[in-house]
Amino acid sequence: MARPGSGLLAPVNGLGYPPQNLARVVVWEWLNEHGRWRPYSAAVCHHIENVLKGDARGSVVLGQVDGQLSPYVIDLQSMHQFRQDTGTMRPVQRNFYEPSSAPGKGVVWEWENDNGSWTPYDMEICVTIQNAYEKQHPWLDLTSLGFCYLIDFNSMCQTNRQSQRKRRLRRRMDLAYPLIMGSIPKSQSWPVGASSGQPCSCQQCILVNSTRAASNAILASQRRKVYGGTGGNSGASVTLTGVRQSNTFAGTSLWSPTSASSGTNNNNISVGGGHAKAEQVQSPLSSANFPCSPVMPSLSSAHGHHALTVNGQNNLNRPGTQRISMGTARGAIPPGVPALPVKNLTGSGPVHPALAGILMCAAGLPVCLTRAPKPILHPPPINKSDMKPVPGINGMRRKTKKKHLRRGKNPEDVVRRYTDKIKVAPDEDCTICMERLVMSSGYEGILQHKGIKPELVGKLGKCGHMYHLLCLVAMYNNGNKDGSLQCPTCKTIYGEKTGTQPPGKMEYHVIPHCLPGYPDSKTIRIVYDIPAGIQTNEHPNPGKKFSARGFPRHCYLPDNDRGRKVLKLLIMAWDRRLIFTIGTSSTTGESDTVVWNEIHHKTEFGSNLTGHGYPDPNYLDNVLTELSAQGVGEDNLKD
Repeated sequence: MARPGSGLLAPVNGLGYPPQNLARVVVWEWLNEHGRWRPYSAAVCHHIENVLKGDARGSVVLGQVDGQLSPYVIDLQSMHQFRQDTGTMRPVQRNFYEPSSAPGKGVVWEWENDNGSWTPYDMEICVTIQNAYEKQHPWLDLTSLGFCYLIDFNSMCQTNRQSQRKRRLRRRMDLAYPLIMGSIPKSQSWPVGASSGQPCSCQQCILVNSTRAASNAILASQRRKVYGGTGGNSGASVTLTGVRQSNTFAGTSLWSPTSASSGTNNNNISVGGGHAKAEQVQSPLSSANFPCSPVMPSLSSAHGHHALTVNGQNNLNRPGTQRISMGTARGAIPPGVPALPVKNLTGSGPVHPALAGILMCAAGLPVCLTRAPKPILHPPPINKSDMKPVPGINGMRRKTKKKHLRRGKNPEDVVRRYTDKIKVAPDEDCTICMERLVMSSGYEGILQHKGIKPELVGKLGKCGHMYHLLCLVAMYNNGNKDGSLQCPTCKTIYGEKTGTQPPGKMEYHVIPHCLPGYPDSKTIRIVYDIPAGIQTNEHPNPGKKFSARGFPRHCYLPDNDRGRKVLKLLIMAWDRRLIFTIGTSSTTGESDTVVWNEIHHKTEFGSNLTGHGYPDPNYLDNVLTELSAQGVGEDNLKD
């Protein structure tokens, strides 16, 4: 099938813009480790567009509209997504599609992954599938897009043309992506967070808003001069040249033009550059009220006359010509706003971000003050004598070596051990091959076993779900081959599931410190250490080296009854080699490296900036659920 036009336009200065008289749907996308552009959700794209229309060189905090994206910030000037807790950067792009295409209608096409959850297709593929669906084509070949898949609209599944593996797909309706006409439109009043447009009180928003408020103070003075308005102290003056406008947060004004001036003080701010003619305007700069910070820092003292001078944009890049003179007085920093040192500015001590924002914004330089606080990863130093055994648990360490996994005599024996034959198969789908159970298995001709015919159907003993026996054999061959089976529908585990964790050691002990949220309990510290090595036959690339980044890894549990129960189960999961595996890191994109294996750990000791720390009242319950999903449940514990 011919590839439809996606309406992709050439980017201009990093941001694409459609012709003035042409309506287009905007989709923001990020580049993953496989070189594919993955779309953000429609809600996130609306949020990005709202920020973009206010400041095309600013930053977008994605966590304000999607809690799962809280570590991520997009820098619109460099067009990169930045993960604050790890420092990972990925390119982003602004793509355009026809209003009648899938994103314009809010149509999302998704495929079912191995975990049973749904993953959206790349937007280009989604548009292609929707076009074929609307034209009532019975099937669609994605080969022309570089994918060896066949989409069947009658059975709503995709088939891998090489392996013949089938997966379910679905079409669902969601929010339509933002529509623009020509240049960026006015505000669409898209809600940011749950506060109806009001900024939140987090440190990041305080920093951003205090900086923007300071910039808007100068702009308010400019407007009063242009429209003949007067106000404030006639002794205060501001000299400006070519200040770039900086819109307010979420469309809410952060500068109060009625703020009182500061007594009899004269505050002179001079920002000059090039050969432009400076304008003299009046501006009170001493007491403004902001939603996220209590008071604007004053640039005056009780009886002093102070000057701030920046002569030319180029001078900001030459430390020898920079001049900031504030006498002996210091501006008052609002409570709760951390003072960040601004490098390359003459003078001792920290400079408040709002002041730096005035100077850099006025000079046309990008202002980026969204630095995240550093997580507290480790407790204070501890002597060895202070490390105590965990009550109720023998020993303080476990070691694993290269183990021979317990295997069935052959795949047929394992499948027959956990299934009962069905004489009359029901007329329903086998969710492994997506063929009807009354028909032969989809693996007929691909997989052959003497003892199992393609039409035989079996029912799993515990959960009762039914599959072709040949499909269960194929699933077992694609897994760890450890003598266990896991139902692909309900995830019930048959036998003892083991993993592919490389050799290493696990240590655990009690330290005399408490975690946030557990003031009355000491802390259990777990230390995992796995060295780099060579992959074996159970790993993705046998014979190839694998890396082990970030080891030893320190994790923390509260030293109470629930925490000790979780530790016992984690020790059992370690013995079964389920804590780690070898794969591709979702954080760095590195392949052939040791990664976590779907059992979450808390690696922050004294904070929860990344979601991997405390307080988290639901963590112990959540990790017990994850352990149970791996076959390590509380029923495995001995009394």
